[in-house]
Amino acid sequence: MRSVRARAAIGATLVVAVALVAAGLAVLLVLRANLIDQADLQAEVAAREVAGQLATGTPYDELELDDEEDHPVQVTDGEGRVVIVSKDLRAVTGTGTSGVTPVPSSSAGASPSPGNGEDGGDGGDGGDGDDDADDDDDGSRPGRGEVSSDDPDFSDGTATVDGTTADYRFAAVEATTPDGVTLTVYAGAPLAAEQEAVNTVRGAMLTGLPLLLVVVAGVTWLVTRRALRPVEGIRREMAAITASEDLARRVPEPGSRDEIAALARTTNETLTVLEASVERQRRFVADASHELRSPIASLRTQLEVAEAHPELLDLPGAVADTVRLQVLAADLLLLARLDAGEKPGSATVELGALVREEVSQRTGDRIAVSVEVPQGGAFEVNGSRGQLSRVIGNLLDNAQRHAEGSVAVSVAADGRGVRVEVRDDGAGVPEDERERIFERFVRLDDARSRDDGGAGLGLAIARDVAARHGGTLTVDRAAEGGAAFRLWLPRPA
Repeated sequence: MRSVRARAAIGATLVVAVALVAAGLAVLLVLRANLIDQADLQAEVAAREVAGQLATGTPYDELELDDEEDHPVQVTDGEGRVVIVSKDLRAVTGTGTSGVTPVPSSSAGASPSPGNGEDGGDGGDGGDGDDDADDDDDGSRPGRGEVSSDDPDFSDGTATVDGTTADYRFAAVEATTPDGVTLTVYAGAPLAAEQEAVNTVRGAMLTGLPLLLVVVAGVTWLVTRRALRPVEGIRREMAAITASEDLARRVPEPGSRDEIAALARTTNETLTVLEASVERQRRFVADASHELRSPIASLRTQLEVAEAHPELLDLPGAVADTVRLQVLAADLLLLARLDAGEKPGSATVELGALVREEVSQRTGDRIAVSVEVPQGGAFEVNGSRGQLSRVIGNLLDNAQRHAEGSVAVSVAADGRGVRVEVRDDGAGVPEDERERIFERFVRLDDARSRDDGGAGLGLAIARDVAARHGGTLTVDRAAEGGAAFRLWLPRPA
């Protein structure tokens, strides 16, 4: 049951079994109803044929009871006494009475007359026929010489004819003789054919159902196995990738356009993203180790020299290396938090005030920063004040590093957001390098000095922070001739 193929085969088999059982029962019920209807029709025809003879005054002993074995007949009078039965009928059930011996009449072989006082053996009061006339006027009975036109009553029963007992369907039809005697004719039609047909169909269904279910289960198993074969290939390849830790491998993609092919494509896309992420992390660790090695080695060297020759201690250099190491460690920690998916805060930050505050604290810059913030403007965004301050600081540091004589920062509304632009009059950024400079540990040729160019993390941090705040950070050519970095952040909803 742990296998999808097994569950699919069992499920399909159960569904088909339920459907076939329901369909089989419906077929049997319809077949039985149709066969019973045919038996009813045969019994009614036989009963009306005998009733017609009685209505025309045919004497009892001259009645034509054709096919008595297939259509046994029993006739009773209004008192429920048997007056006529088929030849060789020895027992009957399901009719008005179980009697099979006719009541003797005073005139053998003739229909008893209501006028002769012989009605069932009790005396009567003279016999002028008035009582029979009253019966003729009863709307529930046919008139003299007529057969009832109402639908006959049907019943199930048995009859023993010539020593053989079988099931029959009986129809009851009333008829009134010309003498005014109302009789009820019971004629039967055999149910043996109906029972045999139903049993035959039921037996065929019971025999064929298991075979059909076996076929359904087998076909479902094979079809599911074939359909899931690509999934097994994907599983094996994923297991091999996990064992080898080779994220460059990809799972096989079937040529079909079904859900399994979509699963394979999505899996390969996930592996591509995972490979890129792992490669980025590996490169990050390697670059971080390389960047950390230099200040740590420099600081160690200075401390070892100071230990042997205290008079040669370069204290400002040691402090500078320590500060650089501290800044680099802070940058690496921030990148690690950003990669871990740290969400920015939801505080409201006024970018105009934040820019003024950041510029006012930069008293040691070699070039004074020009600030352009419209008075009375509302430049509020949602986010982390500390991270946004870090972005503005990194952009100003980059501008100070490359500017020749001027650095400017401006804040303005831009559509549904706020734009902060930092410009300088330096050499600018070549167009083919404008995306590369946002990669981690990337320094252009003119900024490769670790003392002046930094570790190459400032712009990467700035773009990551902007992206996590729902904004963008791009670079273009400034009007002053240098680089223009544009930070765009959305306003609060």
